[in-house]
Amino acid sequence: MTATYEQMRHKEPGSLARPRELVVAVAPLKSRVNLSTILRAAGCCGVTRVIACGNAKVDPTVARDSLDQITVENRRTLPPVLKALREDGYRVVGLEQTTNSVSLHEYRFPRRTVLVVGNERLGITEEELRYVDDCVEIPVWGAPHSYNVATAAAMGLYEYCRQFPEG
Repeated sequence: MTATYEQMRHKEPGSLARPRELVVAVAPLKSRVNLSTILRAAGCCGVTRVIACGNAKVDPTVARDSLDQITVENRRTLPPVLKALREDGYRVVGLEQTTNSVSLHEYRFPRRTVLVVGNERLGITEEELRYVDDCVEIPVWGAPHSYNVATAAAMGLYEYCRQFPEG
């Protein structure tokens, strides 16, 4: 049975019916504010595992209480991480505008998903895309032609949670 909006609204934070099977994998980012904002959004969504690549630095004043519930794993690069998660049975979904990407409005997330977030300027690289099963893009109706990386991650997280409101 799926909970209604009213039922979910009155639930205590952290009271999902089951743990989220969503991992967020983040390419090396230039801005620690972007990574910290992604962590905050992930925390709000009940995500407990984020893999941050490169020289990942977090601003605790931005990430806030999310650091109490999220395990942040630091890795050098994304490709080996994505390969291992795929072998572990996750569907690897990149937030990226590509020739074959599907609109976020139409995409059905598998429960066991890795949401891949690319670099602010480069997005998800060609090498990283080799390990991505599906690409999802967020429609843009004006300029610039893409959202900020933290904003896009929050939208992707929110859509996943909308599809699996109980965890």
